[in-house]
Amino acid sequence: MTSVSQSLSNLNPKLVRKSFNAQQVKLPSFRRSRIHCRKGSIGSSDKRHPSLKTYYHGKGSRCSKSKVFSGNFNGYVIGNEEDVGSMSETGESVGRVLIPGLPSDSDGECEAPVSSCFWEWKPKINVHYEKSGCENVNSPPILFLPGFGVGSFHYEKQLKDLGRDYRVWAIDFLGQGSSLPLEDPTSQSKVESSSKGKDLVWGFGDKPKPWASKLVYSMDLWRDQVRYFVEQVIGEPVYIVGNSLGGFVASYFAACHPQLVNGVTLLNATPFWGFLPNPIRSPRLARIFPWSGTFPLPESVRKLTEFVWQKISDPENIAEVLRQVYADHSTNVDKVFSRILETTQHPAAAASFASIMFAPRGELSFRETLSRCRMNNVPLCLMYGKEDPWVKPIWGLQVKKQVPEAPYYEISPAGHCPHDEVPEVVNYLLRGWIKSLESQGSVSLPLLDDADSIENDIAKDLEFIREGSKVTVRVRFLGSSFSFWNRIISQIKSQ
Repeated sequence: MTSVSQSLSNLNPKLVRKSFNAQQVKLPSFRRSRIHCRKGSIGSSDKRHPSLKTYYHGKGSRCSKSKVFSGNFNGYVIGNEEDVGSMSETGESVGRVLIPGLPSDSDGECEAPVSSCFWEWKPKINVHYEKSGCENVNSPPILFLPGFGVGSFHYEKQLKDLGRDYRVWAIDFLGQGSSLPLEDPTSQSKVESSSKGKDLVWGFGDKPKPWASKLVYSMDLWRDQVRYFVEQVIGEPVYIVGNSLGGFVASYFAACHPQLVNGVTLLNATPFWGFLPNPIRSPRLARIFPWSGTFPLPESVRKLTEFVWQKISDPENIAEVLRQVYADHSTNVDKVFSRILETTQHPAAAASFASIMFAPRGELSFRETLSRCRMNNVPLCLMYGKEDPWVKPIWGLQVKKQVPEAPYYEISPAGHCPHDEVPEVVNYLLRGWIKSLESQGSVSLPLLDDADSIENDIAKDLEFIREGSKVTVRVRFLGSSFSFWNRIISQIKSQ
């Protein structure tokens, strides 16, 4: 597909709509083998260690006396002792540190090759995932969980960068991305199936097929999907990272299966999901609702689904959502936009959306998952984009209040998807947090000069080179002595 736009500020959904209407939807093929992968090599250089001179690239840049705070692989942090970056909202000075940018062939660095795979979890239920860094056999595994409406493609910048150091996986939740069904989960009468257009929409048949008789795209299903993926595909405990919905699923999975988790990183995790009561937790209340996301969709829901789906799958509405969740409108979202739009063309997309919206809540609330993680000593790390219009800072601060020992990094400017908007910062922080855990604390957390400073709040400007230009992002670390109400007051004053 040709590029449609350069950034959110000039995204043109009408061109994309015309492009998609002119082509027929192609479903991904799935072989009979349990796991099928397609590998794509990216880059040809064998040079993996970034050169420090890269960090000074750009017109008008100059070198000055600097201090190396950290020298881990691909994680050099250089700060100018003589140059105070700026002042924070609380009045203290903010130092500058220089971190690596993303790997780029133009800079002589090699991106990690990414493979696209399918895993047959159950008959007719196939999970799409992407992986990189399989050759790093002695490195910890990392599993990324996506937000609602996207998929593994949203972690391309993590797969290509972190895959140079770690073994990295990213999955598509069932009912989303490329983990949509490969055939209609329902059967239709011959009269209906021969009607014009009926065979283009799946899930609206007369009765469910045997393999889909209990299929509901719910929190409980996604929790179980992650569990069996870790056990059967990865084969060992993982560091799990989730954005938005993926953050909730990550904490839910870790709360239920702590033995499979080395640590959890929440990226603007949504603190709620689902409207209907859980049948295990509230069986009597659940029986009041006649339908809870199973297939086929009842007649009373089909018209509503068709109406709502027509609105939310419109390219202009998709573009507007992206403008809302990305704080920096110069961010190139061509690939994300195109992949989201491609998913909406799948014949099962509308019915899958309805199943997700009417699925019951999980057995545990978000707060309960955090409590269980803390009780089971599961390490947590919190990274939140400050300019998120949906999961506003107060939600992240509430998580910090509940789990005060968890390191909290507030990133600005960044919206709902900091891993895609400022991947350089998220990748750097994630590398440092994992290295600190793997060293059992002998290596300080990112942005901290020593272990003693973990109690204090610290703000630093992280600088990196992106496409030849210097970019500055402010990151505030909230220490264990963090005060929820003082931080709320600070947030209000900064508005």
